[in-house]
Amino acid sequence: MSAPVAEIWKQTTVVDEYLSRRQAIPLAREQVELMLELLGSGELPVGSFLDLGCGDGILGAAVLERFPESRGVLLDFSAPMLEQARSLLSRFGDRLDYRLADYAQPGWTRQLSSTAPFDAVVSGYSIHHQPDSRKRSLYAEIYSLLKPGGWFINLEHVAPAAAVTTRLFEDRFIDHACAAEAGNSGGRTRAQIAEAFHQRPDKAANILAPVEVQCAWLRELGFHEVDCFFKFHELAVFGGQRPVHPSY
Repeated sequence: MSAPVAEIWKQTTVVDEYLSRRQAIPLAREQVELMLELLGSGELPVGSFLDLGCGDGILGAAVLERFPESRGVLLDFSAPMLEQARSLLSRFGDRLDYRLADYAQPGWTRQLSSTAPFDAVVSGYSIHHQPDSRKRSLYAEIYSLLKPGGWFINLEHVAPAAAVTTRLFEDRFIDHACAAEAGNSGGRTRAQIAEAFHQRPDKAANILAPVEVQCAWLRELGFHEVDCFFKFHELAVFGGQRPVHPSY
């Protein structure tokens, strides 16, 4: 992804617009709940975690609430996003550490030397902004940040195999956005909402990859229990676990 496209996420107006439409993501609550179920499924308690590309911290907040003994690092390269997270998650106090860092750049993991390894790494709708080669190398870096038995769970926007999948996804997203605005005085028409969705400034930053390909990368890197645990049109929850006893 070119630098100018990536830099768009540092613009407050783009951040605010994205967060305002996020409520239209279909089955978002179910995806977060599945992430929490997976994190709680292993023998390793979730004591420490990394929320990678944290945005306003919605995943980190869910982990902290479900696992009261946990502490987290929220990492994002967008200062406006981190400011949103600090404001929305202030109730968690010193259970959170905020890091302004760009995981697209080599050496970013050095900034986590005092807190890694983690019991879990989670990410939501962030990694798809990276070129495929960087996605794969990033997954290797995530593996290195996990304790044996730790989970990596990715809630992600993925490439469809059929054109109809994209049409269905976009229609459902626009329908959800319309429902969210229903009853608002001076609310937009469906046509206006659809136009804003298709013309959104961050659209060019999307570099989607098939979930099956990404799961294959995870297996090649040594993750086990790898699966796509949820798939709805262009949305997926997938990931894997760093083995407690790796095979050689």
